[in-house]
Amino acid sequence: MNKVDNAIIMAAGTSSRFIPISYEKPKALIEVKGEILIERQICQLKEAGISEIIIVVGYKKEQFYYLQDKFGVIIVENTEYTLRNNHSSIYAVREYLKNSYICSADNYFSVNPFQRQEQEAFYAAVYADAETKEWCLEADNDGWIRDVTIGGAKAWYMLGHVFWDAKFSETFVQLLKRDYEKLEIIDKLWEAIYMENLAVLKMKIKKYHADEIYEFDSLEELREFDGKYKNHSGSEIMQNIVMQLQCQEEEIVDLLPRTDALGNVSGFAFSCQNKVYHYQYAQGKLKEKKV
Repeated sequence: MNKVDNAIIMAAGTSSRFIPISYEKPKALIEVKGEILIERQICQLKEAGISEIIIVVGYKKEQFYYLQDKFGVIIVENTEYTLRNNHSSIYAVREYLKNSYICSADNYFSVNPFQRQEQEAFYAAVYADAETKEWCLEADNDGWIRDVTIGGAKAWYMLGHVFWDAKFSETFVQLLKRDYEKLEIIDKLWEAIYMENLAVLKMKIKKYHADEIYEFDSLEELREFDGKYKNHSGSEIMQNIVMQLQCQEEEIVDLLPRTDALGNVSGFAFSCQNKVYHYQYAQGKLKEKKV
């Protein structure tokens, strides 16, 4: 058994699909069923006896610093979060990686999944009976992951936390350092690097029920889990739209981010009362799209 040394919580990304709330605050800091997402996760880690918790920040980083005083966490800034994919957050905390949990700040665990000790490296997974676009896992009879494919059905797919034992951490960091300056790595998720090196990065699948791990990719998904978000999201942007259209928040659906010529999110499209609109962040204005 490996005593868990620490936990890394990845919270640097922009969560551009979680519009419009993510334009106002990081998704990790939204309240879900009365608790701040990242605070709930920190508390679950501490309940499991894990005292060293490192949070990797980037987007709206200043909103996270209160967690230092409240929970005694360590804040590490990822200065490259707009230039690279999430492997850059792993690189930012490379000196901390030992027997470590790697967590996503926006996961909601209905039951505390953390333990003081873990046997070997693993990736949490839930089962998809229907077709999914998630990263699906194939394991041998002993549970060791031997293949990863993007998309599938009737398969276990990656969702939730990960545990890296010291050997896994050392090997991954070596690979990351070796390739970090190569252009082809810039857009890769750390999971893609793992997938390309299954022969030397040994990890088991750890299976969970679908009602134990949640991830909210959009406001509409959160509405299904926490009913208050149907009409009380707390978003000033949503309230602006409500006033302009004289509608209810729950009528604002099919939200999709829009980007400018540089690839930056500049607004979003949505449907309301059988009409399609564009919302421009800079002006806070609506423009109906004629269809």
